[in-house]
Amino acid sequence: MKLKELEKPAVQAWSPARQYPVYLATGTSAQQLDASFSTHATLEIFEVDFRDPSLDLKHKGILSVSSRFHKLIWGSFGSGLLENSGVIAGGGDNGMLTLYSVTHILSSGNEPLIAQKQKHTGAVRALDFNPFQGNLLASGASDSEIFIWDLNHLTVPMTPGSKTQNPPEDIKALSWNRQVQHILSSAHPSGKAVVWDLRKNEPIIKVSDHSRRMNCSGLAWNPDVATQLVLCSEDDQLPVIQLWDLRFASSPLKVLESHSRGILSMSWNEADAELLLSSAKDNQIFCWNLSSSEVVYRLPTQSSWCFDIQWCPQNPPVFSAVSFDGWISLYSVMGRSWEAQHMRQADKISSSFSKGQPLLPLQVPEQVAQASLIPPLKKPPKWMRRPAGVSFAFGGKLVTFGLPSTPVQPVPQPCPRPVFISQVITESEFLTRSAVLQEALGSGSLLNYCQNKIQQASLPCEKMLWQFLKVTLEHDSRLEFLRLLGYRREELQKKVDTCLKSDLKSQESPQLEVADLKSDRAHTPCSQASKHTAKEASASSAFFDELIPQNMTPWEIPTTEDTDGLLSQALLLGELRSAVELCMKEERFADAIILAQAGDAELLKWTQESYLAKRRTKTSSLLACVVKENWKDLVCACSLKNWREALALLLTYSGPEKFPELCDMLGTRMEQEGGRALASEARLCYVCSGSVERLVESWAKFQQASSPMALQELMEQVTVLSRSLELLQGSNKMSPGPATTHRLTQYASLLAAQGSLAIAMSFLPSDCIQPAVQQLRDRLFHAQGSTVLGQQPPAFPFPRVAVGAALHSKETSAYRMGLQPPRQVPAPSVRPRATAQPSLVMPFIPSHPSPSQGSWTQSTSDYRVPRPQATLPVHFVPGVQPEPQDAWKHAPASQGNLQRKKLPETFMPPAPITTPLMSLGPEPQQALLPKPPVSSASLPPPGAPRECSLQQLQPLAPEKMEKELPPEHRCVKDSFEALLQRCSLAATDLKTKRKLDEAAHRLECLYEKLCEGTLSPHVLAGLHEVARCVDAGSFEQGLAVHAQVVACSSFSEVSGFMPILKALLTIAHKLQG
Repeated sequence: MKLKELEKPAVQAWSPARQYPVYLATGTSAQQLDASFSTHATLEIFEVDFRDPSLDLKHKGILSVSSRFHKLIWGSFGSGLLENSGVIAGGGDNGMLTLYSVTHILSSGNEPLIAQKQKHTGAVRALDFNPFQGNLLASGASDSEIFIWDLNHLTVPMTPGSKTQNPPEDIKALSWNRQVQHILSSAHPSGKAVVWDLRKNEPIIKVSDHSRRMNCSGLAWNPDVATQLVLCSEDDQLPVIQLWDLRFASSPLKVLESHSRGILSMSWNEADAELLLSSAKDNQIFCWNLSSSEVVYRLPTQSSWCFDIQWCPQNPPVFSAVSFDGWISLYSVMGRSWEAQHMRQADKISSSFSKGQPLLPLQVPEQVAQASLIPPLKKPPKWMRRPAGVSFAFGGKLVTFGLPSTPVQPVPQPCPRPVFISQVITESEFLTRSAVLQEALGSGSLLNYCQNKIQQASLPCEKMLWQFLKVTLEHDSRLEFLRLLGYRREELQKKVDTCLKSDLKSQESPQLEVADLKSDRAHTPCSQASKHTAKEASASSAFFDELIPQNMTPWEIPTTEDTDGLLSQALLLGELRSAVELCMKEERFADAIILAQAGDAELLKWTQESYLAKRRTKTSSLLACVVKENWKDLVCACSLKNWREALALLLTYSGPEKFPELCDMLGTRMEQEGGRALASEARLCYVCSGSVERLVESWAKFQQASSPMALQELMEQVTVLSRSLELLQGSNKMSPGPATTHRLTQYASLLAAQGSLAIAMSFLPSDCIQPAVQQLRDRLFHAQGSTVLGQQPPAFPFPRVAVGAALHSKETSAYRMGLQPPRQVPAPSVRPRATAQPSLVMPFIPSHPSPSQGSWTQSTSDYRVPRPQATLPVHFVPGVQPEPQDAWKHAPASQGNLQRKKLPETFMPPAPITTPLMSLGPEPQQALLPKPPVSSASLPPPGAPRECSLQQLQPLAPEKMEKELPPEHRCVKDSFEALLQRCSLAATDLKTKRKLDEAAHRLECLYEKLCEGTLSPHVLAGLHEVARCVDAGSFEQGLAVHAQVVACSSFSEVSGFMPILKALLTIAHKLQG
């Protein structure tokens, strides 16, 4: 592909590899004349910016020179100094060698000319800088003259040795060896190549073809192998490239023969020694692979010869070509279509000719379009090959490959490249703890496991949680829960007895004083005188003692008109209700309760309620809960400071049916109102109720960035609680909820990533049908290899696609007759509604062809490849009904159990239909009847049954109302209805509420279309994705998906509901902010 171009009859030189930015120097060529036949000569420098899509080069500097150039070369001498860009050497006529400072040319400051030497005879056509010592410059001209210049001392050049050519010849090319710094080679028109050793100042070998017909025009050393070089022939009778190895100099190793005429120039790629460029008089530019001796890249035929080609030192796939027609072009061998350049050129021309309207598209002939395609290299170049590679595989495996330890021989031969597979473990403690948990599960020693966790716990809340989990494994768990909460019956009984004994002592002291008085009276003289009389009377009164109790004081029944009298009369008449009411009026509560017990249960209940309503003490609310057994009011109204007491009351009084629900309510309230401070205590409530799902959800709320160790701690708690439930309910294994399934899958994935495949397999839910779980189970099973031999493999997790299945014969025949086959909308698979991982939308593919697709559409199954998804924060807390003022922040998500299919991350809408569909079947005859005008909003979408008349619509209205929403689309309605409810609770201004009422009314149009199945597949896919974004609280993403769906849909199809859906999403986004 052509990257840049420059119209200038010049020779070229690339800046050194270390130079940045990339520059290209051009000097006026001595072999060419421009159209004006000007004799003026310049040296110019251009910046090559590959990021710029235009073909132009940026001009950076220009210098007028006295003579034209046969050869130009850019060396790195002095470029290590501050603000120094190297030296440009130019070879001209009459033996002229000129050196220029690049820095001064670019800055247009000081004199750029460094030196000008005229030691040679004839034109200087060969120049090369030593790659190891930048101050050494080799130059060659006529008469077999070769000079070595030291740029530090330019007075007297040195020669590599005496002239050995007889007769003397021109020096066509010079090249320093790329591996050995004292080796220099020269090429001559006679076909010879002389290799010089500067340490000995003599040639060490001469290479020549036996045919003596080669006219050497170029020479280059192998960048990697020090003893190999190539020669090219300019002779039209022998247009070949010869590869020589000096260790076997009797004949060339390879001869490349694809050019039809003489070769003018060649260049060896420094980054990949297998690639060699050549240009010839046949107007062809070839890129050779020297290993296979084939042409791996060729440019289209040029308009004229290219006499100089050079690889770019900084950018390996780029090369430049200078042609005799005065153009310098830059290409890339990576291969691309020229269509982009042609389009830019066409757009540039169209902008000049257009009058505010775009021109009609240009239809390019097919032959021209094919000719503009340039195939890439047949084999990846070395700079694109990875010398070493590493990749992670499933199960924590690391696959690596690299270069062999021993160097590869230059002779092509098979070289073993080992591939290593190793196990990577980054979480050793995580694996250890999971193994300990698995061992405890296998041996059944979970009690000891919990005891060890209690001893290892560092925080009091963690210790308390594990104590509760341990109690779940025991029999009398409620009493143990009470003891852990600090309430023991033995200690309470002791405290009560102590309190009662102290009250008895205080009551016994006045009785002792009365007894002392009686004893004192007994010792008086009067008592002594009557002692004998008392003894005599005791025997006679014994009979009466048996009939009348001693010390019995007679009592009277009040008959007055006061309260006591009225109370007596009510009792005499048996009016217990009136008596109790009198006692309650006089606040004689004890009398009232005693009398109520003598009545029926209704009277007792009324008395208790009246007492609790009038008597307000610190314990009256507690007494009310115990008497009425209204534990829900206790959970909802008690202070969270007394959460322990509330949980203790539930443990003591609530029945087994209501106990789990009440504990969950208490835990949820603690999370909502107590926040992070009571989050760990709330989990104790979930442990008591056995709610594994609630426990996981509570953990997830306060563990947004979950680490492997935190997840391991959660899985330990979940495993112990689940095992206790299995022991309590029998051997039936409970199915985990969506949140638990997600964490179990995440935990199994982490275990698999650490190489613990068997344990990961054991933690996956066995009865879960979610695609992600089934796919992970399938991968785990097959990744274990021989360890699972004999076991039943899991079901294949992907739907099998019948590729190329034809239409059903009945449908095909009906379609050909003009009847419309039943339109079937693909059913998106179900998904958990409480998920926090929304993914972007992808158009669904219908299972059967729709009428708009024509009879050529084949049956395609809906196949999706899962992609990793980013976890998003959950904005709605499920199962919570908040106060209106905080309704938005804590609004509950929809509680539907439908699921949606995970869709890819990028929504690629189908291309909009811009031409009429000519393959549709004939419309029914009713469609030809006159119809009343209707608004555009009520027009049916394309492909839907058309209305006949208003009279025909009226009897169909009841039937439409009876239609039921398909199960696969109920989740869409649930999401939008829940969003409407949350917005209504949070909205405060009247305008927003009116808009929400309008949305509720206009969304019915959407639900009707879903019932009728008249929406196109990509609109359905977009609606499902918008609903997913609504569930996750990502309204910005929902608006983006909405815009994409509208952009690629028919207006008549979506105009009835899409505008109001956008308004609803906008309101939700504002309320959320």
